[in-house]
Amino acid sequence: MSIVRRIARPLLATGYIVNGIDSFRNSSAAAEHLDPALSTMRRAVPQAAPALNNSAVVAQGLAAAQVASAAMFALGKAPRLAASVLVSTTAVNAYLDFRASDNGTKEQRAARRNSALKNVSLVGATMLAAVDTEGSPSLMWRAEHFVNDVQKQAEGIGKDASKRWEQAQKTAAKKAKKAQKTASA
Repeated sequence: MSIVRRIARPLLATGYIVNGIDSFRNSSAAAEHLDPALSTMRRAVPQAAPALNNSAVVAQGLAAAQVASAAMFALGKAPRLAASVLVSTTAVNAYLDFRASDNGTKEQRAARRNSALKNVSLVGATMLAAVDTEGSPSLMWRAEHFVNDVQKQAEGIGKDASKRWEQAQKTAAKKAKKAQKTASA
């Protein structure tokens, strides 16, 4: 891991860990922000309603997921998976913060805009972290090249087989001619 990754990952994860711990401790406030979104989800997906009934538990689950994935990201354990979870939790938190913030006065609108821009920037940074392969090829690249290699090998085997078939036909024809000459003599 490069020195930049060793420094940047914990720095990026720190805010998520602190925010997640605060959300976990104050799950009633987080649940208040989460309630409108959960009621919309319960109406949209009735099968998920039993899991979404207790908004405090859902808020604690989101906070725990955020803390756990941020810790994994900071330590470099499954960083792409951890960053993907952070993208999801950050997007949810950004949406909820935007909906819950006041926008009555000019200062409140400016604070709401600044908070939204900060959250969108964090989503972007975490998205970059989610696709960082640390200089190694991604699984998709490896799979594509594996398929290409198999196709090339199959073509080579096919060409080799057709050459051997042609050689076998020529050899059989020569032996048949030789046998015919021997028989006629």
